[in-house]
Amino acid sequence: MSTISKNSLKGSLLQLQCHFTWTLLKQDVDLEDLEETIYYQIEFLMKSNAINYNLLSYVCYLKNSNEEALRNLKKAEEVVKKNHPDEISRRSLVTWGNYAWIYYHMERYEEAQTYISKVEDSCKNLSNTAQQKIQLPEIYAEQGWAFLKFGAKYYERAKNCFENALKDEPNNPEFSAGYATAMYRLESFCHRQCEDISRSLEPLKHAVELNPKDTLVMALLALKLQDIKRVDEGEKYIEEAMQKTPDLPHFLRYAAKFYRRKGELDKALEILKKALEAAPKSAFLHHQLGLCYRRKLFELKKTRYPPQDQVEELIQLSIFHFKTAIEQKTTFFSAHTDLANMYAHNKRHKEAEETFQKAFQIKILSYSDKQEYYYHYGNFQLFHMKSESEAIKYFIEGLKIEKNSYGRKLCKSAVKKLLEQRIQGGLGDATDFGTLGFVHKLNGEKREAIECYEKAIALNPDSEEYLNALHELQLSS
Repeated sequence: MSTISKNSLKGSLLQLQCHFTWTLLKQDVDLEDLEETIYYQIEFLMKSNAINYNLLSYVCYLKNSNEEALRNLKKAEEVVKKNHPDEISRRSLVTWGNYAWIYYHMERYEEAQTYISKVEDSCKNLSNTAQQKIQLPEIYAEQGWAFLKFGAKYYERAKNCFENALKDEPNNPEFSAGYATAMYRLESFCHRQCEDISRSLEPLKHAVELNPKDTLVMALLALKLQDIKRVDEGEKYIEEAMQKTPDLPHFLRYAAKFYRRKGELDKALEILKKALEAAPKSAFLHHQLGLCYRRKLFELKKTRYPPQDQVEELIQLSIFHFKTAIEQKTTFFSAHTDLANMYAHNKRHKEAEETFQKAFQIKILSYSDKQEYYYHYGNFQLFHMKSESEAIKYFIEGLKIEKNSYGRKLCKSAVKKLLEQRIQGGLGDATDFGTLGFVHKLNGEKREAIECYEKAIALNPDSEEYLNALHELQLSS
């Protein structure tokens, strides 16, 4: 095939609605973990296997396994033929788009053109137009599920996709479940700094009403009710879901989270152990077990004379499960910081340091992950390595990422408290006043920032940094 026709093929490919044109970037996700998640959902959640096989084919392509990608697309076609024999064209557009792209990358251009033509012909029949970008609600929904799988960066786009799908079918149970899940994830991602943390409540309720068999959405509704202090109401949903899917690991992990947050740790542990029998490699389950043992440890330490053997056992159990979680999923950021903090708690400072470093080397960290990292690592420097200057340095690094998150809020609070303590204790030097001035400046507190920089300059009149900062503030006020 000539270069010109290869280029014209590319133009047609870019018009297709499929994973290759949805800007799902390899660097934003842990491919091994995503692949395992999809296999797990195919095994335990039968409802959307064509969608899962389509996404799995794209993951295989990203891992340079094109033949495996084609096998998964064949499975997607088989599922559609079996479940939707009257709507094969309508429900195969994404699959055929993926076929075209994979054949294109394999330099099998005639086969790529065959699938482009299949999409074009189907779109003509479905919409009486020649366009390939037919806007079907099923395609919006499939795009939404793919965005949800690719992580927090994509949640807003996922929400928009499900909103578009629901415009045509406002009472479609699957689209409603997707929209409610996206809303819940968005809130969970930012809930500790958002004003309103209950916007997902009505979408979750609506999704449960439309499909009372969907225990995953039921569990998210229960957790949301728990967030807004309606715990008893939430528990009713958990108990009802327990009757419906007592052996579904994906549901059980949420049920365990509900009881852990409620303080019923033995019940949470019992549920997690049951879920682990079905899904022994689940990093999430191991992480949740670690959190339960850690909570038990902290509860035990509140007693007057905690038995040392029990304390040690809970530390080791917690460490074991956090370690297992990151062995199963090497990019599991919070499991890394939880393990590092537990090592520090156990005075294993070298292992804590190594684990913190591994956490920061994860390639797919969000800005909020980085801010939380600086907070935890700053605390490690402060409380375990006894270095106030290093702690201040890392809290400031968290503040320099000028995006609001829970981690940034923690860094701000920690560094302000530390600097004010030093100053009030008479230990404050020019650097402390200058740093506090910088913190106030970042927070938009100009008057307080000016006062701090003036004090810093009084102690160190030759500092160009403080003089420039003060001059800049005075000009802008």
